[in-house]
Amino acid sequence: MEVATESPHGCGNSSDTEEDRDSDTDFGPSKLGTKEYWEATYQNELETFKDVGDVGEIWFGEESMTRVLRWMDKTTIPENSAILDIGTGNGAFLVELAKHGYKNLTGIDYSPASVELARNVLQAEDLTDVTVKEMDFLNCQGELKDFDVCIDKGTFDAISLNPENAKEGKKLYVQAVKDALKDRGFFAITSCNWTKAQLLNRFSEGFEFVQELPTPSFQFGGKTGSSVAALIFKRVL
Repeated sequence: MEVATESPHGCGNSSDTEEDRDSDTDFGPSKLGTKEYWEATYQNELETFKDVGDVGEIWFGEESMTRVLRWMDKTTIPENSAILDIGTGNGAFLVELAKHGYKNLTGIDYSPASVELARNVLQAEDLTDVTVKEMDFLNCQGELKDFDVCIDKGTFDAISLNPENAKEGKKLYVQAVKDALKDRGFFAITSCNWTKAQLLNRFSEGFEFVQELPTPSFQFGGKTGSSVAALIFKRVL
């Protein structure tokens, strides 16, 4: 499956409807799946933040964060829950989680520039108790475990676009989420490259589907589809 249009933060905006995109077909390789691309992107955003205080682009927009926060409120996720932000980028979601009252927050990213940017953003908000680590989620060697909630906005998308080992990366990703979560812990994923059906298939083992979060829909060729999928899973043994 080709990604029709690449945005700076990894979304391929395809005109295919959900019916057309219900198989787990690999995308074509893209620079958006490389560490070099993200390091350069976040290095630029870091320099911009230091110059003018702009945190940069929020992947999927602010509504994507609000959508997950609303779900956390309705589910009454305790404020002391251990929460992991996978691929934290500029740390904007960590900021919103902290402002929402959550106190046990960890963000990881394999880009050193991302980690420095996130730390700068958090410091500017006087949020000094949030942990941000430079770490490759696919090779974390068991360091990440016992989280109550794991959140991903686009990291699985980027892994799926890796020119070298996307197939293996996707398998490693699923296992890494399993390892990071407590039994019955929640996994919230937002994707612009994979449909609900594809994500349900990918996370069919070791996870229980909980619900789909509402996202904007579009019409194409008389069919209704969604350009973004946001799903909640629960880790099960």
